[in-house]
Amino acid sequence: MKDFYRPAGSISDDRHRVMVTPGSAHWLYSGLRVVALSAEAPYEVFTGVSEMLVLPLSGGVVVVEVDGKTFELLGRQDVFTGVTDFVYVPREASAVLMSTDGAVVALPSAVCRHRLAARYAPASEVPVELRGAGQCSRQVNNFCTPESFHTDKLIACEVLTPGGNWSSYPPHKHDEATDTECELEEIYYFQIARDGVGYQRAYAYEPRPIDVLAEVRTDDVVLIPHGWHGPSIAAPGYDMYYLNVMAGPADARSWQITDDPAHTWVRETWQQEKVDPRLPYYPK
Repeated sequence: MKDFYRPAGSISDDRHRVMVTPGSAHWLYSGLRVVALSAEAPYEVFTGVSEMLVLPLSGGVVVVEVDGKTFELLGRQDVFTGVTDFVYVPREASAVLMSTDGAVVALPSAVCRHRLAARYAPASEVPVELRGAGQCSRQVNNFCTPESFHTDKLIACEVLTPGGNWSSYPPHKHDEATDTECELEEIYYFQIARDGVGYQRAYAYEPRPIDVLAEVRTDDVVLIPHGWHGPSIAAPGYDMYYLNVMAGPADARSWQITDDPAHTWVRETWQQEKVDPRLPYYPK
């Protein structure tokens, strides 16, 4: 489990609360940094062969200077109080991030081929989806899925799960290139409300085994290179947030999954259940 579960502090340094590169994850495409910004310490990054997003997790205005353009981000109080605006930073670009009042910012990234234009995405255009029903109810902020925002390789979304509920369920996978599935490396980055705990499961089969049952807390990361993953379990009393970062080798950017056939029947039960009334977290 050590190769796939990275607890808070184990992948941090002087500037990063979280640092996952394709090299440190032992794969080829997906990456993530989480950075605490302050007025005294601007953060500079060169994207190299990767495209990147600047996604505020908490805090006020962030100024992003990239390709001669300046973008101001309103951000949000925290991940449970609203969606956020964000900025796309292309490959082979330098960016400078600053915050006057302090902020925590996620920088999901993906190794890519094509250089697109830097641009701003407002929070008002982020599609918010309620998925599942009953104790499988969760909220998905589809801010960088193939249907909602154009990138070369990067796919990302946010999932919020009320305490006591299960998400990433039924267990599913995306590790083969077929007519109904695509190959994607995936990062789960967690924040848990009230300094609480949650749980993440991943499992697979020979010849590529994976066996994870991890208690997860804020700033923990679980890497999913292959195999069935789910459920993500929010302990009663502790709402769960996770940021999913995905990328893979296919020329066409898509997000197609296969359910574990032993559990896909669960989807049928949602037709008789109501969505958890605690959702959505922040109605528009």
